[in-house]
Parts: sequence; structure tokens; C-alpha cells
Amino acid sequence: MSWYLSLPLIIPFVTAVIAYLLRHAPSGKWVSVAGSGAGLIASISLMAVVLDEGVVAAQMGGWAAPFGITLVADLLSAVMVLITAITGLAVAIYAMGDITEQQERLGYHGLFQVLLAGVTGAFLTGDLFNLYVWFEVMLIASFGLLVLMGGREQIDGGVKYVALNLISTIFFLMGIGLLYGMTGTLNFADLALKVEEVENQGLLTVVAMMFMVAFGVKAAVFPLFFWLPAAYHTPSFSVSAIFAGLLTKVGVYALIRCFTLVFDHDIGFTHTVLLWVACLTMVVGVLGAAAQSDFRKILSFHIISQIGYMILGLALMTPLAIVGAVFYLVHHIIVKANLFLIAGVAKRLTGGTEVYQIGGLYKYAPFLGVLFLIPAFSLAGFPPLSGFWAKYIIVKASLDIEMWFVAFIALAVGLMTIYSMTKIWAEAFWKNHPEGIEPRLSTLPHKWAQLLPIGGLAVLTIIIGMNPEPFVQFAERSAAQLLDPTDYIAAVLGEAS
Repeated sequence: MSWYLSLPLIIPFVTAVIAYLLRHAPSGKWVSVAGSGAGLIASISLMAVVLDEGVVAAQMGGWAAPFGITLVADLLSAVMVLITAITGLAVAIYAMGDITEQQERLGYHGLFQVLLAGVTGAFLTGDLFNLYVWFEVMLIASFGLLVLMGGREQIDGGVKYVALNLISTIFFLMGIGLLYGMTGTLNFADLALKVEEVENQGLLTVVAMMFMVAFGVKAAVFPLFFWLPAAYHTPSFSVSAIFAGLLTKVGVYALIRCFTLVFDHDIGFTHTVLLWVACLTMVVGVLGAAAQSDFRKILSFHIISQIGYMILGLALMTPLAIVGAVFYLVHHIIVKANLFLIAGVAKRLTGGTEVYQIGGLYKYAPFLGVLFLIPAFSLAGFPPLSGFWAKYIIVKASLDIEMWFVAFIALAVGLMTIYSMTKIWAEAFWKNHPEGIEPRLSTLPHKWAQLLPIGGLAVLTIIIGMNPEPFVQFAERSAAQLLDPTDYIAAVLGEAS
């Protein structure tokens, strides 16, 4: 069982080493693609095992839980690892036409694979301290990717990104220290049992708020999101896409994991705070997007607003709401990464990312226009695409418990999302280019390396939207495991016996 859990981690690290050693050779990019493909196969195998056997766990180094390093996968962990591998492969292929030879020589492919390993590790770890370790792996790799061949704008965005994430790290470590002092353990499964024995439940709530701040920075929730729009529009489009798809979702995953498994002792307080955070995140994010005119900045602010929907599902803390949060996580990773990849193709064809200074994409590149409409409509919640079902579940969960105002906010933010996507369509795709440029796909270097992953992710969005039932059923099973962690605890601590 340990191989199923460790291979999704081993493969990207091995790939990173080989890709770095071959960074001066043309084969480096192919190593990255091959490693990402192997990682996808390993992730599919892990998912098959979890679907067949339930929660699986392994103790690394022979040290029994809760003292050793535990890797554990339930349905949520497995699907996040799988979607990470899918996104990683798509971006690895796209990078063949996006990343310059100089960026390759500076180690892009190695850093990219280390980032994938860090994200995967965060999803599979079974204890808080190793979650911190994987966060730091992600931070180092992502900062390297941000400033790779960077000018003033990239350095500025990178510094803001690291500064706020270091603040997150401080809160995280303080919370870890206090929680360990109260419980004597950092293993998730063991914590789920030990927190019930803590006498000072008020102090435990304070520690929970520290973790909420730490993970809130990672997830880019209100008011801790300022690093994201300052950084995500500055690097190469491959980097923006993998950041947009995965980085904030690790923060969301950590919030869901901790506030269903560990910090469920004072839901009346902690989840009310999360509810306000979610609503403000949705509203501020979508208003920020409406105020922007740069393609990537619009998409960056929409990351923030859509994170609000996921946190809302956690805050409502009903079975249907958790289903919505899980479904939204999977849907959004695919859609948002794809939109950033499309933005990269649009820039190559038109010469810029300011929507008022580009145009003609639908007239001269109608295939790209169709590929844009699929994730854009999905993000906005048009039926029958995946985003419609994700929003429908969240809104229905709000209405079921008579949270009328919350449901209204969710619907209003969806309408504002339509406005932003319509602005991109009207300016960048529908109108003619102001300088008379004819942006044809035939002029795009490495055309199929860039269009293949975009098309693949679009097809996946359509599949989820047109046949949502198995995905909703999966989300229901995942939510059931989160709300009743008995199997999770037994799988982890049972390995100790």
C-alpha cells in the first residue's frame, strides 16, 4: 500500500532531478512531460485503490502513528492528487510552446516538478508538521518560478508573495506549537481524538483561528488575498496556470481538512467567521475583477471570488454544502488553469493582455473562441457546464438552511462573473484588433503543444457538466468521509497496531 501513496511523490522529485540535469538539452522538456504522465498513472492507481478499499494509510520509515510520518489518502485526498496530476500534465505539454530556452536552462522544469511534488505532498500528508514542510517546498519552488528571468514586475510580485506567505508560516508554526502543547500530537487522526480531551476549549478556539489565518493566506481569502493579484499576472503563462489551478486550493484543502477533522468543537463561532470570510471573499473578488482590464488580472481576481464559494461550502457545514465545496474544488482547478492557458495563446496572437488593446480573436481564430467560451461559461455558472452544478449545489445548501442572504450573494456574484467574462469576450474576441492585426492560429509557434491541453481540459469540463451524476456521487461519498472521520482515524491509527 505504501507504494501507491509514495509514488505520486517520488515520481515528480525524480523527474525534477533528471530535468535539471538535462536543462541544457532539448530533451529536458520531454522528461518533464514524461514524468508528469507517469505521475498521472500513479495518481489514477491511487484513486482506484481508494475507491476499492476506502481510506488507505502508510507509515514511512516503520515508525507507527502517531509518532512517525504518515501518508494517508481518503476520497478527497485522492481526487486532489489526481486533479493535480491532470493539471500538471496539461501545463507540462503547454510549456513546450511557452517556456523559452533560457528559462529551461535556468531550471524551469525542475522547479515545476518540485512544485507538483509539494502540492501532492500537502494532499497526502497525515500530520500538521509535514503539512508545514510541504507548504515550504511549495513556497520555495513557486518563488523560484515567479522570479525566473524576472524583471522589476516579477520581483515585486515575488517579494509580496513571499512576504505574506512568511506571515502565514509564522501563524502556522505558532499554532502547531500551541496545539502540540495542548494535545501532545500533530497527527490528524490522533488530533481528532485528543482535542476532545482538551480542558481549555477557549484556547483551542484561539489556536483554530491562528490556523484559519495561516491557511487563509494560502487560500487568498478576504482580507488576506493581496499577494495573489500582485503576483499571478507577472510570470510566464505556464506558471500562472499552475498557480491559478493549484496553489490556493492547497489552502482551501487545509481549511476543509482541519475544520472538519480537528477544529469542530466550536462550530458556532469558527464557522460563522468562515461564513463572513466566504461572503466577503466572493464580493471583493468579483468587484476587483470587474474593475480590471488586463486578461490575467481579471482571471486572478476571479480566483479570489471563486475561492469564496468553496469556503462557503465549508462554513455552512451541512452534508450538501460539503458536497458543493468538494465539487467546486475539482471543477475550478480545471477551469481556471485552462483560462490562463488560453490567455497565453491570446497574447501570442495579439501581442498583449489588455483587453481593450487586443481583438479579432473570434473572427480569425474561432476555434480558440470556442475553447474560451467553454471554461468562461463554466466559471460563470452557465448550464449545463460543470460550474453550473457547483454553484447550484452551494446555493441549494444555503436555501435548505434558510440562509437567504448568503444564497443571494452567491447568485449575485455569479451574475457579476458573467459581466467580467462578457467583457473579455466583447473586447478580446468579438471586436476587431485596434491595430488591424489578424490573429490566426496558423501563425502560432508550437500550435498543437498549446492547443492540445486547452482542448483536453475543455473536454473534461464538458464531461463533468453533461454527466454530473457520478461526480456528484463521488463528492457525496467524500463529504460523508469528512463529516464522519471514523474510517480515516481507523486507517491511520490502525496502522500503528
